[in-house]
Amino acid sequence: STAHRAEHEVDFGGNATAATSAFSSDAVKMRDNAVRKLKSLQANEEKSVLRLMVSSGGCSGYSYEFSLVSSPKDIGDDVVTFEQNGAQLIVDEVSLAFLEDCEVDYVEEMIRSSFQVVKNKLADAKCGCGSSFSVSAF
Repeated sequence: STAHRAEHEVDFGGNATAATSAFSSDAVKMRDNAVRKLKSLQANEEKSVLRLMVSSGGCSGYSYEFSLVSSPKDIGDDVVTFEQNGAQLIVDEVSLAFLEDCEVDYVEEMIRSSFQVVKNKLADAKCGCGSSFSVSAF
């Protein structure tokens, strides 16, 4: 997994250990099913770059939002691109602050199939819907 970005520090205030955070190249990883799905979209010449955003709202305070875009350039300069086996996932720098040791998967269930965050070290609790979470670190 590789992340492409310029070195950047974010000041969240609080104690010295949490005050600055340099984004690591393994902050977000894609599991095999997510990589396979994105490669399949790519092969069919569909939008195949997965965008992950964290927004305020949802049952637990924050929620994950996924969308597909054609290229990281469609979003702008403030995104970090994670690449795994030719599949790309992009996250804006603000959202990245809410993700640590995060894993994204493509989950196929009887009634729906979707990209989901299946692991996030910073999420204290998550809602039963699976797309909402809370964070006490901020």
